[in-house]
Formats: sequence, structure tokens, C-alpha cells
Amino acid sequence: MHPNSAFRWDDRAALRGFAEAIGFGMLFAATPDGPRVAHVPFVFVDEGRIGFHIARGNGIAKHLAGSDALLVVNGPDGYVSPDWYQLDNNQVPTWNYLAAEFEGPVTRMETEGLVAQIDGLTEMHESRLAPKPVWTRGKMDEGRFEKMLGAIQGFELRVTGWRGTSKLGQNKPVDARLRAADAVEAAGNVALAHLMRELPNG
Repeated sequence: MHPNSAFRWDDRAALRGFAEAIGFGMLFAATPDGPRVAHVPFVFVDEGRIGFHIARGNGIAKHLAGSDALLVVNGPDGYVSPDWYQLDNNQVPTWNYLAAEFEGPVTRMETEGLVAQIDGLTEMHESRLAPKPVWTRGKMDEGRFEKMLGAIQGFELRVTGWRGTSKLGQNKPVDARLRAADAVEAAGNVALAHLMRELPNG
């Protein structure tokens, strides 16, 4: 994460809420074949455990159980021009962003845990689509879900390291940061501009 303490984001509840709102991240692990990454949907199983699944054929799958991994979740990001602060000429271009890292040991899920993880993940995202009727695997032909289940493997990451970066211009005077936020929004990056005004850190 960013070394500047002004951008440190340590609020675990906020980190979890941010990650759950996105629900998708990059899982990194060292393997005998070199560093690997898998792009995964995920769900918090409880306060300190994250469940996810990947295709059995994914090169990282056979190395995950028993290893340490790092799940990275990225939020809005974007370029910030030094002109936008309207300060002196000694400002430099930068990139603002919001990101969270969850690190810890990984264990393999049994079938029951994998099914529960898929159901939880589906329920979380389907509930956001209301008033659309919720999709459930009960709508599938009998035996089809079980057949498809064989193509994936479920895992659980026990979070031992929580790290976040909220790099949104906190190192600038408030009025300069807000001017930059206005310019970021005018450039089309509404989500990042909102974050620069609200500063979700702590």
C-alpha cells in the first residue's frame, strides 16, 4: 500500500464494506510456476474469512491450499493534473485511488462450503437487482448445478492482514483538493470526485 501515512486506511469495517460493495478482486499467490493471479468474485463468510471459487483448470488452483495469498480490491481511480489544484507551479501530476488488501492463509473448501459460498454470493448480488425476481439455482434443470460444480474449486482466505489506501488528495489544502475534485468530475470521473470530497478513510 502507499507509504504515506496520510493515505492509510485502517478502518476494518469500512474496508470490508468497500470490498463487499465491489465483490470482485485479484488474488495473488506465489507458486512453483512463478507468481500467479486469479480474478475472483468473493463473499465474506464471516468477519475475518473470505470465500471465493476459481476454475479447477486455473494454474493457481493446485497451489492455493496451504499457501498465503493476497486479495486486492480496487475502487475508483484516475489521473489528477497539477493545474487543477490552482496552487503554485511546483505541484506534480499524480494518480488518486481507493484500494484494499486482504492477506492470509488459504484453505480448500469442501463441497458443502462451496455450495454455501455460491449461494451467498448469488444472493448478495441478486438482491441488488430488485425489483427483478431473484435468480436461484433451483431454476436450473435437475442435476445441472451439481455437474457444473465439478468444474470449480472453492477456497477460504482467513484474513490476518488488513490494509487500505485512500489516496484522494488529503496531503493538499482542503480548498485545493475540492477544486481538483471539481475538475476530476468535469473530466468525467464522477465516482473519484465524490470520494475526493467525502474522504472515506480512517
